[in-house]
Amino acid sequence: MRIRPAAVAGMFYPERPEELRAMVDALVADVAAPAPVPKAVIVPHAGYVYSGSTAALAYAGLKPGAGTIRHVVIVGPTHRVGIRAIALPDADALATPLGEVPVWQSGVAALAGLPQVVVSREVHAEEHSLEVQLPFLQRVLPDADVIALAAGWVEPAEVAEVLDALWGGPETLIVISSDLSHYHPYDQARQIDAGTIGQVLALDAGIDHDQACGATGVDGLLLAAPRHGVVPRLLGACNSGDTAGDRRRVVGYAAFGFYGQGDDDDVA
Repeated sequence: MRIRPAAVAGMFYPERPEELRAMVDALVADVAAPAPVPKAVIVPHAGYVYSGSTAALAYAGLKPGAGTIRHVVIVGPTHRVGIRAIALPDADALATPLGEVPVWQSGVAALAGLPQVVVSREVHAEEHSLEVQLPFLQRVLPDADVIALAAGWVEPAEVAEVLDALWGGPETLIVISSDLSHYHPYDQARQIDAGTIGQVLALDAGIDHDQACGATGVDGLLLAAPRHGVVPRLLGACNSGDTAGDRRRVVGYAAFGFYGQGDDDDVA
C-alpha cells in the first residue's frame, strides 16, 4: 500500500497521538454544534494553536453526519511546489499520528477524464493545507475516506468542475481549506477579512489570493454551490491576533457551512 506520511506533525499539530486526540476532541467539544449537517465547509489550515478553534466551528457540525458521510473531498492550495494542475497524491492512504485515512478510490476514478487533474507525490509531500484537516476528520468522521486535492495555478471553474464530478448526495462532504488575509496589522486585517466574508456570503467568486491563500478552492466552491442549491453561512471568524499571535502582523481565519436551501434557516 502506498502511504503519504504525515509531514507537519509536531509543527502544525501535536505529534503524540494521545495529545493530538485530546486537543482535537477538546476543540470540537467547546462548540455548540449547529444543525443540520452542512454539505460543504470552508475551514482554515494554520497551526491548531492559531486556527484550530475556528476550524472546530465547522467540524463540530459534522459529528451528527458520522453515520451518513462516507466520502470527504478536500481542496487546498499548494504552498511549496507550484503546479498548473489540481494534484492528487500518489497514495492509497494518508497518514497522521492517529492512523491512516484511506483514499476514496472510486472518487479518484471519477476524475480520470479531467485534464486538470494529475497525480503528484512531490506536490503533496510537504503540503500542510490538506494534512491539517485529517485529524479533525479522523475524530468526527472516523469511517470516511478522502480525496485530497492540491489546487495549483488553475482557474476556479476547473475546481468547480472537479467538485461537480464528486458532489454526490449526503454521503459526500466538501472541505475547502483556506486561510484569509496574511500579515496585515490587526485592524486592517479585520477590515479586509470582513470584505472577503461578505463576498463568500454573496457567492461572489471573485476572491483573490491577497484575500485568501486558498482562493482558487473557495471560488471553485462558490461557483459550484448555486448549481447544487446550497448557500453559505458564516460560523465564525478571527485572526491570529485573537488566538496566539502578534497583532502587528496577523493571519485571518473563517469557518463557513454550506446548507441546502432553507436548511440554513434552522442553523442557530
